[in-house]
Formats: sequence, structure tokens, C-alpha cells
Amino acid sequence: MTMMTLMLAIAAAAAPLPPLDALRWQQRVLLVCAPTADDPALARQQEIVAGMAGDAAERDLVLVTVAGDRVTGAGDTAAALRRRCGAARGFSAALIGKDGGTKLRARGPIAAAQLVAVIDAMPMRRGGGG
Repeated sequence: MTMMTLMLAIAAAAAPLPPLDALRWQQRVLLVCAPTADDPALARQQEIVAGMAGDAAERDLVLVTVAGDRVTGAGDTAAALRRRCGAARGFSAALIGKDGGTKLRARGPIAAAQLVAVIDAMPMRRGGGG
């Protein structure tokens, strides 16, 4: 790895992540909130999303997680994302469409087939607009 490549990699890693609003019209977001990083429902949802990598990429789906006070995948605060997810306590998941609207909410992990079905029924997906 050249010094320039290394510097660019470090800068990219240090760059702040965009807030959810910056993803509007670009990505669909599966927002997952859990009370702790070792929550079994969080682990299961992460496994589900990892197993649907090709389907997720084809549908412009990204995963944003909140585990305790730690946020992964977005620049928003944990408190703001918990409000968005509807999770004061416990596990909650919300599928957010490209328009920024919440399309599906669940108190447990959402199955890959359900995520795909809901996304494929979205007008932007059916019309070829994403």
C-alpha cells in the first residue's frame, strides 16, 4: 500500500458518517435499535442482512444500528435514531424508504423475505426508479 493510499484510507475512516436525511433518495435504510451490543435480536437481524447481501445491494438497502449509545452506519445521535425507530427500550427495527418515510416497523428481527417483499412493492422500486 502506498503512503497516499494509506492516507486516503485513514481520511475516509475518520470522515464523519452522513445523517439519515443525507441518504434520502439514495438509499433505503434498515434502522435497528437494541439496548446493548450483545442483544440476541440485534445479532439475528445482522445475520439476516448479511445473508441477503446481493438482494440488499440490488435494493439499495443499508443497515444502520444503534446498540446502547453506539451508532453504526450513520452520523445521527443514538437518541435521535431511537426516536426515529420508535424504540425507547428494547429491540426495534424500522425500514425507511428512499423518500424518508417509515415503511415497516417491528419489535423483533425482520425476515429477509419480508424486507424484499416490502421493498419490491414500493412505487420507486416497481417503476424502476430505484
